Amino acid sequence: QVQLVESGGGLVQAGGSLRLSCVLSGRSFSTVAMGWFRQAPGKEREFVASINQSGRNTFYTDSVKGRFTISRDDAKNTAYLQMRSLIPEDTAVYYCAADRSWVPSIISEDYDFWGQGTQVTVSS
Repeated sequence: QVQLVESGGGLVQAGGSLRLSCVLSGRSFSTVAMGWFRQAPGKEREFVASINQSGRNTFYTDSVKGRFTISRDDAKNTAYLQMRSLIPEDTAVYYCAADRSWVPSIISEDYDFWGQGTQVTVSS
C-alpha cells in the first residue's frame, strides 16, 4: 500500500520560512515524480511545484518562483518543499503527490497517490 505522509506545516509570520517534508512508503521512490499542491479555504486545489525522477527538472507556479524550492532525497524516500519569504496568500493546506509517469504534471488528476495534507498559515 502506497502512503505519503507530509510534515513541517505550521504558523509563521510573513517573511518567514518553513520546510515541508513528504515521505513515501510502499513504492520505490525513484520511480515517481513528485508534486506539491495547495488548497486555500474556498479555493480550488492548485499546483505549486514538481520535480522529476532524476531531480534535474523542476517546475513552479509563477507565484512561488524564487521563493519556494522543491527537492528530493531518494535515499530517504522524501520530497521537500522549502518555502521562504512567505506571504499571507501562501496560507493553505499543502499536499504532496506522486506521479508514476516520467513527465511531471501540473494537473492534480494526473497524480496517482496523495498525502493527507499539512496546514501552513502565514500571519501578517
